[in-house]
Amino acid sequence: MVNILLTGASRGIGAAARIALHDAGHMVIGQSTAGDDGLIAADFAHPGAADALWDAALAAAGGRIDVLINNAGVFEAVDIADAEGFAATWGRSHAINLQSAADLCRHAVLHFQRFGGGRIINVASRAGHRGDSPSHWHYAAAKGGMLALTKTIARGYAAQEILAFAVAPGFTLTGMAEEYLATRGGDKLLADIPLGRVADAAEVAEAIRWLALDAPPSLTGSTLDINGASYVR
Repeated sequence: MVNILLTGASRGIGAAARIALHDAGHMVIGQSTAGDDGLIAADFAHPGAADALWDAALAAAGGRIDVLINNAGVFEAVDIADAEGFAATWGRSHAINLQSAADLCRHAVLHFQRFGGGRIINVASRAGHRGDSPSHWHYAAAKGGMLALTKTIARGYAAQEILAFAVAPGFTLTGMAEEYLATRGGDKLLADIPLGRVADAAEVAEAIRWLALDAPPSLTGSTLDINGASYVR
């Protein structure tokens, strides 16, 4: 049995990944901001939250974590003309979308060095490659940083059997996405996806499950794009 720490486990991609990994017979220690449904509460907008989460997860796992999956994130719009809001949103986005992942990766690498290896999966975004809307500079920048973080860890620690992978979903069907498609230009969004539909959360979860459990070590440093060919590289 593999012990897995999964952030953002309460809904969407995280909830689907939690089910997939649990059904595969592994221990999944999940995080959410509120900590409902047996998840550990951690609000990554606050400094030190990732450190406290790592300690709590390590205790729940009996002292050994084998896989870290950084999935938690926020996607909040801000008008660039709003100077105060722009600064606050960038700070919040960096803290939740990137800094918390980096903090947990730091703990994981140090932990894996003691135990002879482990795996990190960072859930980034298509936006990290191609950018995002004028209201989401911060989100694209954070997700681009997550991709660079993944590559750096893969190159730096592969010889120690510490493997790092990224997943970069495009638009993914969650409750929030369904509302967006219905009310905010879904037809235009779908026209940009050659597959003709957005990804299902279970599809992204399956990629996460495979990377966490089955992907060959030589794949370390790679990013799996899941976007229906709306961005290819």
